[in-house]
Amino acid sequence: MNIELIQLIDKVLNSKGQSLSKANEYMWWSPFITHHKPKLQVNIQTGKWHCWVSNQGGHNLFQLFKKVGANRQEFRELSKLLGETTFYNTKDEPGKQDIKLPDEFKSLSEPHISIIKDHAMLFLKKRGITQEDIVRYNLGYCIEGEYQNRIIIPSYDSNGKLNYFVGRDFYASTLKYKNPPIPKDVIGFDLYVNWSLPIILVEGVFDAMSVKNNSIPLFGKSILPKLYGKIVEKKVKDIFIILDSDAFNDAIQMTEKFVNEGINVNFVKLDGKDPNDLGYKKMITKIHNSLPMDFKQIMEMKLYGKKLLAN
Repeated sequence: MNIELIQLIDKVLNSKGQSLSKANEYMWWSPFITHHKPKLQVNIQTGKWHCWVSNQGGHNLFQLFKKVGANRQEFRELSKLLGETTFYNTKDEPGKQDIKLPDEFKSLSEPHISIIKDHAMLFLKKRGITQEDIVRYNLGYCIEGEYQNRIIIPSYDSNGKLNYFVGRDFYASTLKYKNPPIPKDVIGFDLYVNWSLPIILVEGVFDAMSVKNNSIPLFGKSILPKLYGKIVEKKVKDIFIILDSDAFNDAIQMTEKFVNEGINVNFVKLDGKDPNDLGYKKMITKIHNSLPMDFKQIMEMKLYGKKLLAN
């Protein structure tokens, strides 16, 4: 695996790694600076990396690949080299509840023949989910077990460690969603979020995959402490809130919180449909036509409610 991994890093960094005397340590030309010597040190065993000039670094290779703008195929190759069902194995944080994908998880990006897989792929196609999305989000499915006949949508934290997953039935089950029995106070799709850009808050994972563009699923209708805290910590400047019409009051409460933090908030009208129903192109149009919110707008929303959005 080491040779293949080194070759992949060579490709992503567009330079050839030089082995150091210390085991598993390599040096590459740093993409973060211009220097006459290789200054990016990577441990291919632990995934830790550090640029000795810019002082940028991280704890795993997924962070590095994200930082340098690796494409989806390169992420897929990295995921395959490090293990199919998890993007990266990191030590658990103290007190953090452990989570893993179902034992029966099969990656939808891997070639294998199955009628059940065909049904899962058809379901995703109808929801506007592309092959690129399947690779990017490491989507899978289960043919047996607790999550039988469900598409599995994993979420990874900024270190590439699984922090949650959603199980969506792709047949006509009475229970559409089945999720792991752990708290939802996580940051959905954190691995893919660029906190220096505007972020888009949506209810579910399919909404986030449809909207793309720095979208974060709330796994519900309200914002939980961990995500709220990170938005404030990262000093996010602009937020677009896209919730279903039945979550109008939740959206107003959320908007008021962020406006109080000095964040620019834009309210996106959905006209009774959710982002996944509308699809990527229509959602981009709606985002561009979103309503900037201030204290006056918030008060009017509280007084007159959804009537304002009908205008």
